[in-house]
Amino acid sequence: MEPHAVPTSQKRHAVCIPYPAQGHINPMLKVAKLLHARGFHVTFVNTDYNHRRILRSRGPHALDGLPSFRFETIPDGLPWTDVDAKQDMLKLIDSTMNNCLSPFKDLLTRLNSGSDVPPVSCIVSDASRSFTTDAAEELEIPVVLLWTNSATALMLYLHYQKLIEKGIIPVEGISCISTWFIIILF
Repeated sequence: MEPHAVPTSQKRHAVCIPYPAQGHINPMLKVAKLLHARGFHVTFVNTDYNHRRILRSRGPHALDGLPSFRFETIPDGLPWTDVDAKQDMLKLIDSTMNNCLSPFKDLLTRLNSGSDVPPVSCIVSDASRSFTTDAAEELEIPVVLLWTNSATALMLYLHYQKLIEKGIIPVEGISCISTWFIIILF
């Protein structure tokens, strides 16, 4: 029996969407499990690429679970590959910012029009997934942002501009800015 057995029509439905990197997926999965234990219907959204990697490494039924905890996917916008290698982070950052809004909105619309799941009541998004807040605003769904980085990374992020202004972080070109952005993001 599922925890807090509540009729599907009355359950709250959280859509959890992490940034597509292990250090973001694992904490979001823990939040999703906590929400599920508190009676939420949960839809956990991975990229197609990461979903395939999980199924290849853990088996074709690894993500089969309870009817009220489902996995869905959206494309990350990068070219399809069967190679099970780490993705280029700069390309992934750019691609997800520019290509995920429409597939994510389509997924939310499909979830809200289905009769087998309750309507989406909130989105729990990784703080680095800005397109999710755009989708939430457009579809009038509340959104909560999860910061998966350490407190140190958060403090660096909050003071990044001051560090540049004081010359503590030497910015010598766009490649340096990109490198610092990745360090802050991950």
